[in-house]
Amino acid sequence: MKKAAWIALAGAVAGMVGCNIDGSGYTVGGTLTGLSGSGLVLQDNSGDNLSLAGNGSFVFSSGIDNGDVYSVTVATQPSNPAQTCTVHNGSGTIDKADVTNVVVSCTQPGRFAFVANQLSDNISAYAIDSSTGVLVPVAGSPFASAGTTPVAVAVDPNGQFLYVADSGSNDVSVYTIGAGGALTSAGIPATTGNGPVAIAIDPSDSYVYVANISDNTLSVFAIDSATGLLTEITGSPFGVGSEPAALKTDPGGNYLYVANFGGANVSVLAIDAASGALTNVAGSPFGSGSGPNSITIDPTGTFAYVANEAAASISAYSITAATGALTPVSGSPFATGSSPESLVVDPTGQFMYAANVTSANDVAAYAITPSSGALALAGSPVGAGTLPVGIAIDPSGLFVYAVNDNSDDVSVYSVSSAGLLTRVSGAPFAAGSQPRCIAID
Repeated sequence: MKKAAWIALAGAVAGMVGCNIDGSGYTVGGTLTGLSGSGLVLQDNSGDNLSLAGNGSFVFSSGIDNGDVYSVTVATQPSNPAQTCTVHNGSGTIDKADVTNVVVSCTQPGRFAFVANQLSDNISAYAIDSSTGVLVPVAGSPFASAGTTPVAVAVDPNGQFLYVADSGSNDVSVYTIGAGGALTSAGIPATTGNGPVAIAIDPSDSYVYVANISDNTLSVFAIDSATGLLTEITGSPFGVGSEPAALKTDPGGNYLYVANFGGANVSVLAIDAASGALTNVAGSPFGSGSGPNSITIDPTGTFAYVANEAAASISAYSITAATGALTPVSGSPFATGSSPESLVVDPTGQFMYAANVTSANDVAAYAITPSSGALALAGSPVGAGTLPVGIAIDPSGLFVYAVNDNSDDVSVYSVSSAGLLTRVSGAPFAAGSQPRCIAID
């Protein structure tokens, strides 16, 4: 071969290697949250074991060729304490880029419960008895709010910080959660838009989203992993529908769902994993019943449910995984006979629970049809306190908690294998004045 041809061939080969034309060596990784035990082992494609001892980013060591598939699974669950870790965004095909958005979330039975008390401007903190669900106030509870009129609370996925939306002072307060559940202010609250009423944290523990009902916006903040403090991202606040009242991300943190109370619809926004920025997906917003006031998503990210308070119904949707778009399931909306104020799906995705206000003052259980997402009432609703406005379920799925705004207490129920509720002995448990929301750590 002539010298010029050899030079050309060598240059071509060098170019192929330097530019990774064949796609070999693309990596698969993501973020781990909630780990407190030991012994967690992940696998990719039933091999390439990766042992993880702490929360944060991870990357498998072996590269994967362009066009080949990846499939991340849990090979060994953590112990000491025992935990259940779940993988989201875990499978797909390499497309000329590293995979960085796998989310592994670990949970264990709830340790603490936190309640925002709107009128008394404080936060009640309780230790949870994991065998009975009973709530015991932690030392120092209730804790004074750093802002005014706290109405919503959320615990970050790693269980280190509590975030509180303060509708009176238009900000988000941040608290460090101590070993015994005690709260300590982490610093100056972050300013939001007008009337923050709902708060959500993405599964990777990177961003906090706040719904500002009075100016129809969403405030978005990046989380400092060391301190928990918040920095508003570029472009925030983002415009949304009329009177955004509730927020929820899908389990993989790809989309943010917003129930717009005044607009009678649901906005769906794609989340930029690198910046937290929001972009409306095609077709958004999607219609709901009147007065949507709560939204929840099943653990697989397959179905979404919206409580239509004014319409006394629940809208159910299937979620298109590739786009986040919503499609009503057959039979939706489902009549409730009362005004549902708050919804939650159990960790298995088999049941949904609704806190019903108005004259009913009860909690209803619904069985979820796995193939369609349709709802069917499971047993008779059980009594709550007066005006149950917020609901949560223990990560174990064994207990349901409802906060009662007008009776200033928290109802607690044990959950049977059939999803039915039974009031826990000693419940309800006293809270502050006008409790509005509860979060479980």
